[in-house]
Amino acid sequence: MPERTPPTPPARRRETARRLRPALAGLALLGTTALVGSAPADSSLLAPPGGRLRVDTSTCGTPPEHLPAGPVSFSVTNNSKVFATLYVISPDGGLAYAEIPWLGPGKTLPLATTLTGGQYAVRCVFSSGPVLTTLPLTVVGKASGAVAGYPPMPDKEMGAPVKAYRDYVKAALPGLLAAARTLDADIARGDLAAARTDWLTAHLDYERLGAAYNSFGDFDKSLNGMANGLPQGVDTAGWTGFLAAEYGLWHGWDADRLRPVTQQLAADADELVQDFPSEDTDPGDLSLRVHEILENSLQFQLNGTADCGSGTTLATLDANVQGTEKVLDILAPVIRPRDPALLDRLQRELPDFEGKVTAYRAKDGSWTASANLTTAQRQRLDGELGRLLEELAVLPNLLTPRNHA
Repeated sequence: MPERTPPTPPARRRETARRLRPALAGLALLGTTALVGSAPADSSLLAPPGGRLRVDTSTCGTPPEHLPAGPVSFSVTNNSKVFATLYVISPDGGLAYAEIPWLGPGKTLPLATTLTGGQYAVRCVFSSGPVLTTLPLTVVGKASGAVAGYPPMPDKEMGAPVKAYRDYVKAALPGLLAAARTLDADIARGDLAAARTDWLTAHLDYERLGAAYNSFGDFDKSLNGMANGLPQGVDTAGWTGFLAAEYGLWHGWDADRLRPVTQQLAADADELVQDFPSEDTDPGDLSLRVHEILENSLQFQLNGTADCGSGTTLATLDANVQGTEKVLDILAPVIRPRDPALLDRLQRELPDFEGKVTAYRAKDGSWTASANLTTAQRQRLDGELGRLLEELAVLPNLLTPRNHA
């Protein structure tokens, strides 16, 4: 096998992982508010129903005293020299109905939502410290489709779930390493039949961690990267990891050609075990992960895109469902006070969907390849997974840390 490229040093991997961690949790939105403050203050925005709010560290603007029920939008300009976060809240601060998570100095964005009759206020939180709230404004009438509002959640409330998730991953990583070493030992003695069995065990151990979509930064690329986009595809020197081993095991590679791949796989798993305690976990990552694990599965597993020859993407989908269930259980204490009905539905529907996936596993442990599903079977799984994703998509918004909202 051609010489592989040198592995990325641990320090650089940690830095890359930090850069890749999505900041999307802080951008999850209520109502129809825009994402970030990037539009220039003099951009030609239509006068919104709520009027214009010019805010700085001494004022949060003056909204109208009364507004009709229905869509409401404030055009907010940040006249301060620091960043600001804007909310539409209940007067007691118990609920948030809309937000601009990050409005830059001199920028203008809409703060928009749909409100039914009642009292509300606008709150401004500046990065330099001031927290200002307007006088209450009264919305008159009733509106269908009004935003129900989310209870604000401080960062510290996610501390226990983050610790629980990190403890779960930390406890699972040694098993992943042991499985990777078992796979490498199979290849070392030339037992390719055992390696095919042990490859699946190790790969599913990894997938249950919910590590898809770069949760582990460069480690995910080295351990589970696809050949798509590589200069020579599957023949690219330096392509290693689970999918490279899968491709070789099911495409006639001999043990000598496979050994550097499985050796590096075991070495990367060992490096991940050593490095994980130094990695940070953003509180917002968990609420995203509980949705994006299965979003990734829909994109790559159910349609067989990630199948490198073993025909086991449905097994991977099953492992991803298990990973999602674990994250959901960890988040349950912060979900239940905010949306108990949603939590109950998900705790019922996820195991039900997992049962439908495992129906494609034979008694001997083999799995139906995604490519062999009938159109009707694929459509049923696709529909079930799509409905689950719609439910799970609520969680990032529900659990976004909203300090001072």
